[in-house]
Amino acid sequence: MKKINVALVRLLQFVVFVVFTFVVITYFGAMILLPLDAVTLLIKLFGLVGLHGFIGAAIAIPAVAYLGLIVYRTPGLCPMIIETGVDLVKIGKAKVEAFNAIANSVKA
Repeated sequence: MKKINVALVRLLQFVVFVVFTFVVITYFGAMILLPLDAVTLLIKLFGLVGLHGFIGAAIAIPAVAYLGLIVYRTPGLCPMIIETGVDLVKIGKAKVEAFNAIANSVKA
């Protein structure tokens, strides 16, 4: 019975690890894909207005880069975003390690 309990604890530990890994990858992936999505949407918007895709891209890319510069120059915003992601990693690591104590108590 102890082996089954240990196996269940390890299975739940793996599930928690996978969930936190997914959350961290999604968080940092969203930070990368957000400006790319803004460029795509602006190009489509300029296409609706009647501008060609290359002209729309020539306007949209510098516009999104300028918005990124504004975000970068905002005091404390970039470190806070990175710190939030690092906190997610730390919380996930702590929760996965908490299962080790549970598994050790089940073994005994």
